[in-house]
Amino acid sequence: MRAILEVILIVLDLYVWLLIASAILSWLIAFNVVNTRNQFVAAVAEFLYRITEPALAPIRRFMPNLGGLDISPIILILCIILVQKLIAYNVAPYFT
Repeated sequence: MRAILEVILIVLDLYVWLLIASAILSWLIAFNVVNTRNQFVAAVAEFLYRITEPALAPIRRFMPNLGGLDISPIILILCIILVQKLIAYNVAPYFT
């Protein structure tokens, strides 16, 4: 059971990195640093959008409009860190 918890923690950590990559890529696209007409950039952007948007959309529905600032990835990352800490400190000790 401990191995399953470790896998869950690794998956959550990987998802945090995907959220960070998605935010950075969206900034690069917004500031015209990368061109979305490039097939590789478009494929990576589409992949990151499809992976992160289902988790970010409910947060964006409840967030007030902050203009051009989107802090939903930050809120989701904080929630993921909270879940990781809850698993590490409250669940994992029972399975040693």
